Amino acid sequence: MFSEKVAIVTGGSRGIGRAIVQALARERAKVAFTYTQSKALADEITNGDGVVGYQADVTSLEQAKGLVKQVKERFGRIDILVNNAGITRDKLIALMSEKDWDDVLDTNLKGVFNVTKPVIGVMLRQRSGTILNVTSISGIVGMAGQVNYSSSKAGMIGFTKALAKEVAKANITVNALALGFVETDMTGVLNEEYRAKALERIPLGRFAKPEEMAEVALFMLSPQAGYMTGQVVQVDGGLAI
Repeated sequence: MFSEKVAIVTGGSRGIGRAIVQALARERAKVAFTYTQSKALADEITNGDGVVGYQADVTSLEQAKGLVKQVKERFGRIDILVNNAGITRDKLIALMSEKDWDDVLDTNLKGVFNVTKPVIGVMLRQRSGTILNVTSISGIVGMAGQVNYSSSKAGMIGFTKALAKEVAKANITVNALALGFVETDMTGVLNEEYRAKALERIPLGRFAKPEEMAEVALFMLSPQAGYMTGQVVQVDGGLAI
């Protein structure tokens, strides 16, 4: 169903982003994904035909503009944007440095602005497009020790709803996918005590697999979800019930 569609996925070399890249490629989309340092991981999923990795820092508006320009020149159009790039710097606010705050907000929230702004220009000229922002239930219910992360993810939700209203008349949809705990490098660093407590709070009793999240993302990006915009879909095993 994605044949001939062109997608950009930020933070696509690992974890959830990687699973989304692979799911889109399986459905025959042309996929450009970004990475910052993990070139070896990026090379594993790059191929000459339809999946291409670009080293780009989403915190830089100029690099984001350059990325969009290159993708447009290579593939001729941009149909899908998945804003997935994100980081954590978890600390209690009393111990959180200004850099911890700035790094998370710059990547998770300003990065969404930086990439979306030039992509929207392309989509408005096409009079079509689909944007999916990968956020977190931390942005809905808040998490202690994650004031910076929760703020950035809540900001993404506000961004999603406002942008959806701005661009709907141009046949562009904007939605958000709010995730709970997923088995990725980010959750892999959790200590056993924290992990056990988290599992106790999840009614389904386990963390999600990246591939499960990619399948939900695939639906939200598909024509079947064409009448859905400005929505936040929670996929968290029941954690935020």
